[in-house]
Amino acid sequence: MKKIIFLPILSCILLLFTPSINAQENLSLSLEQAKQYAVAHNKSLKNADLSVKKAESDRWQTLATMLPQVSSSFDYQNFLGYEAEISMGAFPVKIPMNPNGSFGITASLTLSGQQIVGSMMGTLAIEMAKINDEKNEITLKNQVTNVYISIIASEKSLALLDSSLQNIFHIQGITENALSAGVAEKTDIDQIKVQVASMRNTINSTKRSIEILYNSMRLLIGSQVDAKITLTDPLEQLINVNKAQQLLSSRFDIQRNHDHQLMEKNLALADKQVWLASVEYFPSVTVFYQYAYKTYFNKEEGFNMTPPNLLGLSLSIPIWSSGVRATKVRSALISKEMTKNDFATVEDNLNIQDKQLRYNLTSAIEDYELQKENIDVSNSVFQSISRKYQYGTASSLDVTNSSNNLVAAQSNYIRAILSMVNAQISLENLLNQ
Repeated sequence: MKKIIFLPILSCILLLFTPSINAQENLSLSLEQAKQYAVAHNKSLKNADLSVKKAESDRWQTLATMLPQVSSSFDYQNFLGYEAEISMGAFPVKIPMNPNGSFGITASLTLSGQQIVGSMMGTLAIEMAKINDEKNEITLKNQVTNVYISIIASEKSLALLDSSLQNIFHIQGITENALSAGVAEKTDIDQIKVQVASMRNTINSTKRSIEILYNSMRLLIGSQVDAKITLTDPLEQLINVNKAQQLLSSRFDIQRNHDHQLMEKNLALADKQVWLASVEYFPSVTVFYQYAYKTYFNKEEGFNMTPPNLLGLSLSIPIWSSGVRATKVRSALISKEMTKNDFATVEDNLNIQDKQLRYNLTSAIEDYELQKENIDVSNSVFQSISRKYQYGTASSLDVTNSSNNLVAAQSNYIRAILSMVNAQISLENLLNQ
């Protein structure tokens, strides 16, 4: 009877919790919300944050070696009744080996040049990890922006293609009626059908591309793999030509660039490597204090020579290493010179990149303006030819050509949008804006 009562209760519990476990994540995101969601949930960015914490932990490990180290010990000995015998002439003397225990505390402090330079290098490692973290966050936001606009632009392209397909369907119906009335040829309807099939293929290909882009968005923002994502910003709001033109007039401050900042830290790190090799010539100092207490676990005390207190100082002075230390210093100096050359190369590349990206953005803006005008013209031509075809003043070949030109104009328009967005993002990333 208990089993009969328990099973329905268990079923109700499972029904209550199953929907929450298998519930699909529904996200309605503007561009800014998508970027913030990605910053909060992207797994690669979380690793970058952990890298900063790890660098801080590693530095504290080095600093801890320069702080006092304290350890304790406890020792117990039992010789199981054994007595030591010492011969003193005719009368041997027996010394009992009584059970005993000892307790000790040791405190030490060691200071060396390697520890000091190591802590400085740890500070540099933290700064580099933070720069990388900032760079990764900006890169992630730019990737989200790119994919977001690509999806919106592709969906608009799909809507344009669907509209064109409906127009072709309408022309196909007119052509079929004309063929039935004997005022059109079969080749006309065949050409229209080929155009319909081609456009359907383009639409299906665009749909697959959009799904791939949504999968990329899910991966970037760190959502569930089956999350339903709705993007709310319209394309017209995302395309800001004025902002892109203002970006062209902004000055390139190379000190703000993340790659330049990382190279500066690399140069400082190479300098610290020279220090690290040089301090091997310096002595290291260790100061220690030891307290020891020994007791016997019976009435008779044994022979106790353990001093209760001990204070010591150790000074280690390097004298001769057969040229090993000198070779390390020379190698570190060579590495530093190589890093200086790399730093100068990075500066030259960044300045050239600034000029090239500004040129790319200027060209992309001009191409966008051209393609935006071209798509309006192509749509107007297609509508005009479609009307002429209905009245018999244009051929099916004219309709096919104008339809192909419209599809090409739509494709070029979307390509121009994405090119302008990519060029703007690349320049913003360089300028750290």
